[in-house]
Amino acid sequence: MADRPRSDGSGDGTPEYGWLYGKKKPGTGGPDPTRPVPQQPRPPREPRPDETRVMRVQPRDQPRDQPRPAGSGGAPPQAPRPAPAPVPPSRGGGRGVRVPRPRFRARYLLIVLLAWVVFLVAVPFYAWTKVDKIDWEPDGDRPADQPGTTYLLVGSDTRGDLSAEERKELGTGDVAGARTDTIMLLHTGSGPNLLMSIPRDSNVEIPGHGVGKINGAYAFGQAKLLTRTIEDATGIRIDDYVEIGMGGLAGVVDAVGGIEICPKTAMKDPQAKLNIKRGCQEVDGATALGYARSRKTYTRFGDVQRAQAQREVVAAVGKKVLSPWTFVNPVRYWRLNNAVPDFFGFGEGTSPVRAAMWAMAMTRVNGDAGLTCGVPISDLTVNWDDERAEQMFEAIREDKVDEMPKGLCSPTGLPKEITG
Repeated sequence: MADRPRSDGSGDGTPEYGWLYGKKKPGTGGPDPTRPVPQQPRPPREPRPDETRVMRVQPRDQPRDQPRPAGSGGAPPQAPRPAPAPVPPSRGGGRGVRVPRPRFRARYLLIVLLAWVVFLVAVPFYAWTKVDKIDWEPDGDRPADQPGTTYLLVGSDTRGDLSAEERKELGTGDVAGARTDTIMLLHTGSGPNLLMSIPRDSNVEIPGHGVGKINGAYAFGQAKLLTRTIEDATGIRIDDYVEIGMGGLAGVVDAVGGIEICPKTAMKDPQAKLNIKRGCQEVDGATALGYARSRKTYTRFGDVQRAQAQREVVAAVGKKVLSPWTFVNPVRYWRLNNAVPDFFGFGEGTSPVRAAMWAMAMTRVNGDAGLTCGVPISDLTVNWDDERAEQMFEAIREDKVDEMPKGLCSPTGLPKEITG
């Protein structure tokens, strides 16, 4: 069998690669397979729209964190990336396990705050639905509207809202009928608030009943006649009416957790259930009521001194009502608001907003924020001092409390040269 040509040129002498590439042995003049084949130059062409262009790649031998030389056409140099922080171990001791941390979410706090605001607004409005409304505006001619706002605050000594046990505890007795134990005017306006007491034994003209003690007007015609009597005697227009029952004072004091009073002497009155020492001290509702209504312990100035104690108690209650603790303690806030319907009555037409304004004003009747005065009187039989009383009434009518003469406002209503 004949030998087949071999690629290495061995065999029967056939040229190397001759059977596949046609190559001959060197020197034979045959084609050389290593010679490059000439190519026709291609004409330049425009790139197709959908053609992907290949960007120049950075050489491998160049470090990644070194900037590229200028004019290389590449992207601007970038700062080296920081090394990733090590992952803390898990609480169980495992490696590479990230422990989820609790995140504070502001919306939770917002939900709590909104709920608290709703509570603060809803509780007073709920309590307001149970408040008694009193028909107080008198008929006939009344003083014209005046600047500022004047409230008539009446403390009624009616026992109808007290049980037999409460009457015994508070020492109120069983007197039938209704009388005014406390009469005050609260004026608010451009100047300081003014809380003025009117002694209940003041002799005034009562329409339809002649001259008599002013508390008789309430006995004869309740709130309407009392309002008419005060407006006729002072020329001051009453804008709103607030009435508190005998047990109301004690209930409100207990609702705010007690108040501070500062008697100048030790006081003991078994009928009023009162036994306190001299000096500032915290008292409960029953003691505060006895302090405000005792008639036997105020021996120097009698009824006008008792009216001074009543203003002290009212101002102390107002201060306690608006303390921050009232609004952050839901139990106290609830008790205080729900004590209002049991002990307070408001005039017909008084809105919850106006009632809140009155409560706010009652907290600003001491110190630089307000004045507490007795109606100016000339003697301890509580006859009004016509000249000095008219000065005070005019200041209220014209909302010029801050322009009153010094010394006109005194705790008892007597001139300061008499009281010392």
